[in-house]
Amino acid sequence: MTTSVPADGIRPFRLDIPQRDLDDLHDRLDRTRWPEELPGVGWAYGVPLEYLRDLARYWRQEYDWRAAEARINEWPQYTTTIDGANVHFAHVRSPEPDATPLVVTHGWPGSVVEFLDVVGPLTDPVAHGGDRADAFHVVVPGIPGFGLSGPTRDTGWEAGRVADAWAELMARLGYERFGAQGGDWGAAISRELGRAHPDRVIGVHLNLLPGAQAATEPTPEQLAELAPDQRERALASWRRWSAWSADGTGYAVLQATRPQTLAYALTDSPVGQLAWIVEKFKEWTDSAELPEEAVDRDRLLTNVMLYWLTGTAGSSARIYYERAHATGRKVALKEPSSAPTAVALFPAELQIPLRHLAERTENIVRWTEFDRGGHFAALEEPDLLVEDVRAFFRQVRDGQAG
Repeated sequence: MTTSVPADGIRPFRLDIPQRDLDDLHDRLDRTRWPEELPGVGWAYGVPLEYLRDLARYWRQEYDWRAAEARINEWPQYTTTIDGANVHFAHVRSPEPDATPLVVTHGWPGSVVEFLDVVGPLTDPVAHGGDRADAFHVVVPGIPGFGLSGPTRDTGWEAGRVADAWAELMARLGYERFGAQGGDWGAAISRELGRAHPDRVIGVHLNLLPGAQAATEPTPEQLAELAPDQRERALASWRRWSAWSADGTGYAVLQATRPQTLAYALTDSPVGQLAWIVEKFKEWTDSAELPEEAVDRDRLLTNVMLYWLTGTAGSSARIYYERAHATGRKVALKEPSSAPTAVALFPAELQIPLRHLAERTENIVRWTEFDRGGHFAALEEPDLLVEDVRAFFRQVRDGQAG
């Protein structure tokens, strides 16, 4: 039986994973072939065996996918085809009719699950102790190739193409003007939205600002040009970037060069997929010992499930390949963005941006530094992120954004 497609191409969607897929997962977890490990090395060589065995045991015996599935299904969800790609998205309208439209975008190894705790406060601030004037109609799309928006069927899906798809998605939803928010790849996509569609984007809120860190060690002459309090920040930016470049980029190099080869391992082994993702939640969050100190264990596993159940380890990795091999207009940043831009800085983030560098390419109107939180801001510190998003778009709305 065929289902008619509405004129706008938007189809209702409800997440309902067949039980056979869950049974297959459990069977694979039961038959995991575990490697050996060196004694006493902790996380230095990768995810420790004892930790991963315990997390896999919890995944198999205690984690409740159906509860997570029901939580996701509290959102009104849809799919649509844009530029040949299937796009899954949630569209949660505010009870406030004059709410500001806002598209929020995840990154890798995240998913739409990142936003489960922020959509409610953003769409219905009154119910969460806020001001009705700060309400948003929130659109939460999955990046093509990721989870329920995957896999992609053609090449070329890098940040600029995704941004154009988001502009089309918001037009289909009837939003001529809207805001954008994102971190990780979501930051790259949101930046490109503001740069490529300045007539439609009222503001861009980022919790990561790629490219504004000190990529080389600051010279004495460069430091002398900075205010005293900014000199140490520039040096810290360089130290963190240098350390991460030397010891933290293996995943990106592999995904940017051989994503298909990686896909065989991660698509066949749930523990392999789990390890590939959980390592980043350990390294990129504001946690001392374990990722669960920053992100709830069940929420972390729900994020992993969206990769596993959709078999999109490979197609989600391809965004790295596409960026690394892009040509033409998509390679370099064009003229500085005219879109009012806010940057929310969480201390455990991978990069420490420098404002004087950021202002070369962005129209910075808000710069907020927090004392806790890391790369996955919406998961780690949803209250801080929500309040900063509200404050920024209040500036935009009140005409205080430059």
